Amino acid sequence: MWSYTVAGSPPDLIPGQRIAIALPADVDVRDPASYPAVPALRGMFLERSAAISRQYAGRTISPGGGQQTIAFVAPPGQADRELFVVTAQGGRPWAVQPFATSAGGTSDNVQTMASPARASGTGSGRPVGEFTGTLPYASEVFGVYQPLAGWFGNDASLRVAAALGLDVGRDAFAGDAARELAHPALAELAAQDPPTDGILSPVGLVNLFRQYFFEFDTFLGPPAGHLWLSPGGTVEVVETSTRRTLVERTAEQSEEATRKSEESLTSQDDVADAVKEENANDTKLGASVSAGGKFAGIYHADASASFSTENTTKRSSEETHKHTRTQSSKVSSEIKRNFRTTFKTVTETTDTTSRRYVVQNTTGKLLNYELRRKMRKVGVQVQHIGTQLSWQVFLGPGAAPSPGAPSPGAPAPGAQPPGAPSPGAPAPGAPPRTVVAPGRLLGLGELVHVVPAPDLTSLREPVKPPKLERKEVNYTCVYNIQMFPIANNNPPHNDAFWSRIDENTGRMGRGEEDEYIVGNLQVRPSPPAPGYTLDPNTALIRFISCKSANGSDTAFDAHYSIDGTDPAAITIKCDHVSFGGTGAVTLVHSLTWNPPRVDPAQQEYEAAKKLYDEQVAELQRKAYGEAVRTRLNLVSGIRPRPAAELREEERQAVFASLIRQLRLIPSDPHLESEIIRQIFDIDQMLYFVAPDFWRPDYLSDPAGPDTSGRYPVPQPVWTTTAADPLAGETVLSWYSHTSSDTLPPSAPAPPAPGEPPTPPPAQQKEWRVNYLVTENTQPAPMGSSLGWLIQADGDERRNEFLNAAWVKAVLPVRPRHELDALSWLSKANVEGEAGLGRPYPWQPGDPDEYRGKKVGEVLVLLAKELQTKNGDVAVTLATEKVFETGFDPLDGGFRPAEPYQIFDQWVEVLPTDQVVAVEVEYDPKTGQQR
Repeated sequence: MWSYTVAGSPPDLIPGQRIAIALPADVDVRDPASYPAVPALRGMFLERSAAISRQYAGRTISPGGGQQTIAFVAPPGQADRELFVVTAQGGRPWAVQPFATSAGGTSDNVQTMASPARASGTGSGRPVGEFTGTLPYASEVFGVYQPLAGWFGNDASLRVAAALGLDVGRDAFAGDAARELAHPALAELAAQDPPTDGILSPVGLVNLFRQYFFEFDTFLGPPAGHLWLSPGGTVEVVETSTRRTLVERTAEQSEEATRKSEESLTSQDDVADAVKEENANDTKLGASVSAGGKFAGIYHADASASFSTENTTKRSSEETHKHTRTQSSKVSSEIKRNFRTTFKTVTETTDTTSRRYVVQNTTGKLLNYELRRKMRKVGVQVQHIGTQLSWQVFLGPGAAPSPGAPSPGAPAPGAQPPGAPSPGAPAPGAPPRTVVAPGRLLGLGELVHVVPAPDLTSLREPVKPPKLERKEVNYTCVYNIQMFPIANNNPPHNDAFWSRIDENTGRMGRGEEDEYIVGNLQVRPSPPAPGYTLDPNTALIRFISCKSANGSDTAFDAHYSIDGTDPAAITIKCDHVSFGGTGAVTLVHSLTWNPPRVDPAQQEYEAAKKLYDEQVAELQRKAYGEAVRTRLNLVSGIRPRPAAELREEERQAVFASLIRQLRLIPSDPHLESEIIRQIFDIDQMLYFVAPDFWRPDYLSDPAGPDTSGRYPVPQPVWTTTAADPLAGETVLSWYSHTSSDTLPPSAPAPPAPGEPPTPPPAQQKEWRVNYLVTENTQPAPMGSSLGWLIQADGDERRNEFLNAAWVKAVLPVRPRHELDALSWLSKANVEGEAGLGRPYPWQPGDPDEYRGKKVGEVLVLLAKELQTKNGDVAVTLATEKVFETGFDPLDGGFRPAEPYQIFDQWVEVLPTDQVVAVEVEYDPKTGQQR
């Protein structure tokens, strides 16, 4: 049992606070809970984490305070190790406390003390101490951003005040009342629970760190294959190495390839390159564009109540330690999975191999070989390299009113002449200020894809018959001379001229009392086409000619009648006729025929046209579906643009939004831009667009049948007269489609007594805005299920940027301009002075000169300190020391970072694509390797 005694007094030891000794992770410390019968271990705890190289053995400070004993169980082996003391209040993270090893001794965050020795059997290969002086072969720079709580910037504060319905304007952020938070609305902001100090503060610190990678030794890893050869035998071994990547789709990787950076397999072979690739794709990083590549990315940490550079550096180093250890472990695991070696034993030479080995056994005994992969051991160290003061501002809809605008409900200034603008208002003629999300300022790439009309040559379109009309058709009939059936009638003479005598009977005579002929002739003409009927208007019957049997024209005159009971028959009532000496005459009349009400040809055409339209619609549907499938495959296969170019465009959009939102000099935004650039390093500007920055209300309402996605599937355009020649021929984004599924049926309500059973309720539909895929499309981009607008040639970061309602920009202050930045930010039309006059809450570890100061005074002291350090050449040389002296082992693997010092170290084991054959021998009795 090991025990340490910690002596102190409030505020060092606060009852109820947790206190622990931070031991190296390579010490075999046992959990005190495993020894419930040991009184000295009661109330003790042990905390471990795979992401850090320390373990915390501690206890909760007893109510009486005073001297505390921390006990734990560990091996008795002793060694001098670096230890430090940490405390935590409630659920807060551990905070390092300076301590001394004896009364009156020097306090420091880290002390070398007797502690349990390193557990035996850990590690592989030679100790890292043997590689002292090894120069790094690669490095990577990143940082951690921490807002400094206490200052209430007017831009962020007005956002929160508007959300809470508080009556406050920009004029409330200047003057003594603002510095003391005497304004009621500002006081209410300060009293919010949970605290909003970190959100409202316009300033923060960026602690920069550099990660170094050292090449240590190599060793043989576990077996990857086995060979045996009989005496005199020869085996040809073919080694095929396959690498899984995210760029090329192959059969082996088709089921595992994914675009999500946290789950994808890295395409890099080295941990340094893998970390760079991971940082480039990590959407939790603040994006920064710098020609010098000074930032790979900035991580966001919790707001700090302490303004001390040492305190913020320590907390940033803990955040850095957790992230880098997890990151390198993940990418190293991916690299291990990245190499796959397949061994084939063949009897003939093939051309499908990458490496071929011939192994021959010339001995007289059976030989066994293990094929073992060669492994690399890479050391990683992290160093703090600097701290920068930064300005944070939120951009996008919901921004504060324009600079100079009075508070809501405030009276108009009486000293101004009528019509004069208020101070800071946009100049006359200036465009009105509109605030939009920065992503709206970016154009998207459209895929040009012209879809040809479907081929209809295999179909025969029916010809539409002409419209049926009334027809006038000549009708020819023969009128024979016929004796009228009456008594005392003689045969008629065919050379006489006959006239009608009796209208009713139709009897005709020639002046003789015993000679009469028939004067009525009933005919039934045939219609000119099926369905035609004779027009019942006899006035339309027109006489054309009358010819005798010898062809000569003869006299003829008649009138006509059509019986309603037989509309197809015509009665020709002859009034005068001459047969010209023959027995008959040939009559020609023009008859008018009406078309049928229903045209059979039209009916046949309509039936054929309906079938044709159905066939055309089926071909168009197939062509449309195939066009959508083709477009989906093309859009999903478009290569993303270089990340650096996308980030540069986003940075330009963010900076343009910043200038437009500030409107400090409305008449000359270029001058305003130059003023900002003089103080702040715009080339290293950061902007955070993380999952908690989406439009919070976008998914609050469920979709309905009329809900439309950001880019629904367009209707087919086979012919167009639009003014835009590319209308319907481009693809802007990944297609969305609104569709529904059916909810499970619910049980019917129980019937009332004596009533029939209640019918089950109708099943309801659930509507969703979905995204479309095919069996050949790449996995849909992140945000597809959330209804995001997807840029076809963008990456995950760009899609987040496009769909974010607002972003948070962080502008680092240029070195040696820290005091200028504070002076400029505290102006009434920038961030104001709210909260700067409040007492600074001194924190353990802060410099003594911070005691009793105001928040604004401490910020000035911090700015002076940073201005001195960032302009000191010795500091710059300290951050470059590793490149001169090489690797320097760090005892314990981790210690809270001191400014400009190396504070973290670990070792990663990586596989290579090399395999070594090692001869082995097995005991035939035990089966174990000798």
